[in-house]
Amino acid sequence: MRLNLKAVLLLLTVAVVVITCAVYMRCAEFTFPRDLVRHWDPKLYAVGSSLDLLNNNIDDGDGGAGSSDNSVPLQDIKCLINQEYTINCKRDEEAHEIYVPFSFLRTYFDISGSMSNPSSPQTLEVMNNEIGGGVVGAAGGGGGVAEPQFLWMHSTAKINLPKAKYDPRGLFMYFENYNVEARDRVKCISAAEGVPISTQWEKRGYYYPTQIAQFALSHYSKNLSEPAPRINILENADEVRNTWHIPKSSNLSRIWHPKFNSTVIQYETAVDFDSAIVLNNLNQAMDMVLSVDLLLITNSSSLLVTIENHETKRTYRLHYIPADLLLSVQDDNIYYGLGGTQTLNKWRHLTRDLHIDVQKGLAVEAPKKSMASKVKRSDLRVISIAFMGIGFFDNISLSTSNHLAHFYDAAEWFVGHQDLRTGGWPNPVRRNLNGFAELKPGWLSAMGQGHAISVLARAYWHSGDKRYLKAATLGLRPYSVLSKDGGVLAQFMDKYNWYEEYPTTPASFVLNGFIYSLLGLYDLNSTAPSYIAKEAGKLFDQGMLSLKKMLLLYDTGSGTSYDLRHLSLGVAPNLARWDYHATHVNQLLLLATIDSDPIIAQTAERWKGYMFGKRAKHN
Repeated sequence: MRLNLKAVLLLLTVAVVVITCAVYMRCAEFTFPRDLVRHWDPKLYAVGSSLDLLNNNIDDGDGGAGSSDNSVPLQDIKCLINQEYTINCKRDEEAHEIYVPFSFLRTYFDISGSMSNPSSPQTLEVMNNEIGGGVVGAAGGGGGVAEPQFLWMHSTAKINLPKAKYDPRGLFMYFENYNVEARDRVKCISAAEGVPISTQWEKRGYYYPTQIAQFALSHYSKNLSEPAPRINILENADEVRNTWHIPKSSNLSRIWHPKFNSTVIQYETAVDFDSAIVLNNLNQAMDMVLSVDLLLITNSSSLLVTIENHETKRTYRLHYIPADLLLSVQDDNIYYGLGGTQTLNKWRHLTRDLHIDVQKGLAVEAPKKSMASKVKRSDLRVISIAFMGIGFFDNISLSTSNHLAHFYDAAEWFVGHQDLRTGGWPNPVRRNLNGFAELKPGWLSAMGQGHAISVLARAYWHSGDKRYLKAATLGLRPYSVLSKDGGVLAQFMDKYNWYEEYPTTPASFVLNGFIYSLLGLYDLNSTAPSYIAKEAGKLFDQGMLSLKKMLLLYDTGSGTSYDLRHLSLGVAPNLARWDYHATHVNQLLLLATIDSDPIIAQTAERWKGYMFGKRAKHN
């Protein structure tokens, strides 16, 4: 076969041209029209931008108001999450990025996030927060208009750093921030006892020692942390005498009472409102805490307080009557029972937060609309105070607060409701914890015992009344009795003593309740005479030893366990939600002011980091 040189030369020429063009296309500067190449725009990927915004034209900053970047829109794709979930996502093909909706991330990773302007107090607080490194890179620098930001938070729970060494006579942890009576699971404040009625595990309501103690410790702490209350004395029958409306058929007189060595008011009316002794035209706003010394003679006697919502003009009538009821509502009439016939002919000091009493009545009136029916304290004003039936009263006042009165109501409850055989304050309801045997009514809680002792130790120190010391001392008894025998003591590995918040079978080893029980022991050890302090101190030292040996069992590397059921039952860990995790951190930070062992402070710092996204390292 004869080779055709012309054909070969032509093919070589074509090949050279093709190769040269290809090299030129790849290596030389080659410019396409601007709208065909997508440039990286930091604003396009700002944290505050939503996925939908990414599909819109973004101002590129080069032109006027109408200038835009005709970038290629993101692609809609499906994301298969761990071969379990399929969700709608976005894809940036050129940037090799996938965008997953935060609504999915929030639930999947248990995190929080919201849009917020950098100038808002919430954003400034986060940006100034040095715990966990704070927020990097404030938007809107250089004096320009601040751009919205998306706040990404692993936890919204708050860490309370101790300002000084824990004082058993002072504030109880951070309980000055608590408002126990406002909680939805509090049915009301009993008018008979002056303490909360819980609905946490039983809707009809019951006395829950732990909650009552938290109510007391909150008010004790508020008394120390808040300014002195404003007190408006309305009548004391001596120096302050007011003008009462007295119908013709009714009587009011001021008489000397030898028991009080002072003058009191005696009254007698018919049972209808038209016959009532009334203090009218009070128009008291904000001073919503009523205090009065009261003695009722007959079942038909009562105290009536009329309150108006000056925003809605709706009027509420609060009735305090001698009856065995907690709370009853009929239209705008809200009834609180002071107790049955056994309460008649006995003096008592009544302290009522009228705002709370109205609010709890509204919750009964419309339980499914409790949020919508909430009323602000600033919206209410006291219009009148009236008495009906036959009785005596003295020392009527309205004030902004009366924290010590609430505190001592609770302290008296613990003195009057202690089981003198066991030393405990029994919980009167059943309690079911998944996987454990049911706790029957009458079970004791180490957390409840510790809280109660913290209340009584402060009451004894503040008043000097030895009844409180006696009750606190008797409250130590369940700490040395095994849970199976009716106490609160469990043992881990048959070696370390643990005081059980829930005395389950097998033991559950709840962490936060155990630490609260230790604080009660520490409080009594610090305030009681030496012969009592010695016993409380011994129990405290045993508990602290157990805590140090067992503390790291609660560390998951990204959070904490609420209890040790993964060891007791051989199941998955019961992870503490963030507010309980924050409680663990707060408790350890406080204990670190008492005990200098590094394991306490170091663990607290590591656990604090978990709340801001830090994790234990992989191998």
